[in-house]
Amino acid sequence: MAAASVLFFLPKPPPLHLHHHHRHQHLQQLVGLRLPGPSRRRQWRRFDSYPVRASKNGDAADPPDRLLAAVCYLYPFLDGVHYGRFVVAQFPAFQVLLQPLVPAIRLFRSSPFTPFLLFLTLYFAVVRNPSRFSRYVRFNTMQAIVLDVLLIFPDLLERSFNPSEGIGLDLLQSLDSTVFLFLLLSLIYGSSACLLGQVPRLPIVAEAAERQVM
Repeated sequence: MAAASVLFFLPKPPPLHLHHHHRHQHLQQLVGLRLPGPSRRRQWRRFDSYPVRASKNGDAADPPDRLLAAVCYLYPFLDGVHYGRFVVAQFPAFQVLLQPLVPAIRLFRSSPFTPFLLFLTLYFAVVRNPSRFSRYVRFNTMQAIVLDVLLIFPDLLERSFNPSEGIGLDLLQSLDSTVFLFLLLSLIYGSSACLLGQVPRLPIVAEAAERQVM
């Protein structure tokens, strides 16, 4: 029940849309991040069935690197966990799944500035720091960042169209549930692959992440 209380009763920080906007603006202005357009041929390719094992030529996958890369996928999930309120209400079993993450969710939402500060830390201290972190860690961190940036779109839709009943509410529930399940799947897939020393490639975001990691 603690997970449900976090999702339903913990207020979503009012300035949340600001840190989404700042993140997007920061990436565009400072590094020229361009997300794949809808016309790209491989935009909707599914998760790779056989993740590539990290090689020694720049993609080091020592145990500390694996753990650090795996933890990074918590960032977009914690930022978008509120999209799971309808799923948790309909399927209480998800409360058990989210229970271990309740302290992290509360800490993440303890301040409206926490997500943005974490974004800056991950990008400038990890992704843009090849002298200290391996390419393996930086690539997975960048994938997590790009995935989080994509949350701008459902957030804008939710703020622009906030129906309280009818088909509009049904569509909103479907959108939120889809976003939550995608984030959950990305967390499980990305973290598991990293812990196994493999290179997870998330659909939509992998190519954008590669362009930012030298």
